[in-house]
Amino acid sequence: MSLRVFILAGEPSGDRLGGALMAGLKQRAPGVSFDGIGGALMAEQGLVSRFPMDELSVMGLTEVLPKYRHLKRRIRETAEAVLETKPDVLITIDSPDFSLRVARLVKERCNIRTVHYVAPSVWAWRPKRAGKMAEVIDHVLALLPFEPPYMEAAGMDCDFVGHPVVAEPQATEAEIEAFRVEFGLGAAPFVLALPGSRRSEVSRLAPEFGKALVRFSARHPDYRIAVPAAAPVAGLVQEALQDWPKDTVMVDPNRYTPDRAKAFKRAAFASASLALAASGTVSLELAAARTPMVIAYKFQWLTWQIMKRMALIDTVTLVNLVSETRVVPECLGPDCTPEKIAARLEALAANPSAQLEAMELTMQRLGQGGEAPGLRAARAVLGRLK
Repeated sequence: MSLRVFILAGEPSGDRLGGALMAGLKQRAPGVSFDGIGGALMAEQGLVSRFPMDELSVMGLTEVLPKYRHLKRRIRETAEAVLETKPDVLITIDSPDFSLRVARLVKERCNIRTVHYVAPSVWAWRPKRAGKMAEVIDHVLALLPFEPPYMEAAGMDCDFVGHPVVAEPQATEAEIEAFRVEFGLGAAPFVLALPGSRRSEVSRLAPEFGKALVRFSARHPDYRIAVPAAAPVAGLVQEALQDWPKDTVMVDPNRYTPDRAKAFKRAAFASASLALAASGTVSLELAAARTPMVIAYKFQWLTWQIMKRMALIDTVTLVNLVSETRVVPECLGPDCTPEKIAARLEALAANPSAQLEAMELTMQRLGQGGEAPGLRAARAVLGRLK
């Protein structure tokens, strides 16, 4: 009897995880069949999505409210599909506002085994989320090595399966050379600037980054600035660059084929001397490329006040957390100023090797050099199925 899996993802990062997990399940359980919701990478593994995944890819209150009734209907439809098809396991991937609501409706009417891929960051804030999640989830697949105890304490099975960043390809020498030629960088050292992938982030961070880099460039005229923009915000980034150092180059992925754009991004990460980046998982991409970094983020005032009171950790950078160090400097909230960012970049330029050991340790702890995360995740799912 073949394994029947209902799997759902709600955004591109979940689609990547889902595609790799499906490939792993096909390798370990030949004859497995899939149903559910996903994107292009999950479709490559044989999933016929019940509706387009991008219907679920909404973020922020102002974006969700107009689509609330439609999303609520999709949640009900998805839960009904699970109940009707009676799979051996329901796998939900991230997107908790959608995923866990589906799981709750399913669990109210049957006892299908539920697996959630990506543990909530209860180690950072709102620890009670784990207990709420345990009401509807049996098994969690964790991306970070320190997460299983938090999930197990709440009553769920949990396996660390590795972070997908360790399986991402790194730039070749040929890609690096092509990147430097394309953007006229020659052999110059350069700062990689990453002001975020959302319009709200770019709007808040690009002006501060630009002023900081003007200060840094005045002291280090030999450094160039390179900005690999995310496709949805490339136009906004281009506008912001008018106030940045004049010889800043921008990698606009909309101007290239997807493969070439990805190669340029890999090369930019790999060949940069330093990086200035918005807070987020990009710190792990930089660590994978062994690029020393400064992390900065400017929050809305109310968000910062709430975070200060609710945060359970003293750093937001995953490299610091996973390596159990604090070597990556941060300029957060009121410290996200041009003066403080420039000072951190100055210190980093004087001693760029200080972070290398922590980045190496982070990648080891996330599973680099071991079995691919998709295969580990598949093994974990199959190993706990009764």
